[in-house]
Amino acid sequence: MTTSTCENCGRPYHWEWKDAFDKFGFGDGDGQIETWRVRSVLECAGYSAEEVTWGLHNTIIVSIKKDGIEQIPEGTIIGYDEPREYLPRKIVRLLDREFPAKRPSDSGRPS
Repeated sequence: MTTSTCENCGRPYHWEWKDAFDKFGFGDGDGQIETWRVRSVLECAGYSAEEVTWGLHNTIIVSIKKDGIEQIPEGTIIGYDEPREYLPRKIVRLLDREFPAKRPSDSGRPS
């Protein structure tokens, strides 16, 4: 999981990049929303990304374009479908690299 600093308490805040595509991500919008970080990584990689606030729920990415071509396939149920399954592999690899699933202290070995 990626770790940010909690804006309220200053302690570590753990999250996953796929929360930025999930209506119920970031604690259904009650947690610290980091969608802007995911959008920023996409934009630095040459994509344009659009996010929307879903009522009282999470802020999610609803469009990713590269050279004007939409990268989220038509028919995707945005906010509900699993982004690892519908996003192009290149985008998943980018987001996995920038937002690793394991904390650096997770070695996979028992302590």
